[in-house]
Amino acid sequence: MREHGFRPIQVWVPDVRADGFDAEAHRQAAAAAAADRHSDDQDFIEAVSAPWDEV
Repeated sequence: MREHGFRPIQVWVPDVRADGFDAEAHRQAAAAAAADRHSDDQDFIEAVSAPWDEV
């Protein structure tokens, strides 16, 4: 693969078998789902962003 221009990389991912993984995943998912109800950050991002085809 190196001869074709590829190189190996190492990717670390959460261990879904670890104690507490389910609770932490649920906490993060709930926080992401509730994020739009707690701030207007997304409105700001949309206001200052240009559509990709207009850049």
